[in-house]
Amino acid sequence: MATPASLSAFAALPDEARLWLVAFDRPVDAALLAPDMDALMGRWRHKGVQYQGIWTLLEDRILAIAEPTLASNPSGCAIDGMLRSVGQAAGRLGLGLLDPQTVVARVSGHVRTFARTDLEAHLADGTLDAGTPILDLALLTLGDLRSGRFERPLAATWIGRKHLRTASAQA
Repeated sequence: MATPASLSAFAALPDEARLWLVAFDRPVDAALLAPDMDALMGRWRHKGVQYQGIWTLLEDRILAIAEPTLASNPSGCAIDGMLRSVGQAAGRLGLGLLDPQTVVARVSGHVRTFARTDLEAHLADGTLDAGTPILDLALLTLGDLRSGRFERPLAATWIGRKHLRTASAQA
């Protein structure tokens, strides 16, 4: 769960700040990420615009990057460059990035990942249910993160609405 301490890095940013959440394939120490992420945020610019990105680590494996100007003046090239740099830094550190289609859930207090194609089987065997907390990596704004939309019951997500309906129709 995103704690107030983990969000303190974003204290000076408005709720409208654009947000990106990128999940690593395993837990990582924020101190290991810091040199690369601090350097990336410091050099993040495109066509003469210096971006004011700030990062933090959630759940020891989800990189959260927020930037206030890209919400109102988006630059696809600046965003692509930043995400490409995140991938390169992850590679240098021996980390993999999860496929954005991967579902991240909290099961028995631990963060687990599931291929979207396997969700119906996990619903059928009871590993997942309507109340399983899902970590939503598709949030768009810092306000969404602050307001508690990061972790919601499976039934309250579009993934749950789709797969719970499919599972109940097959029952």
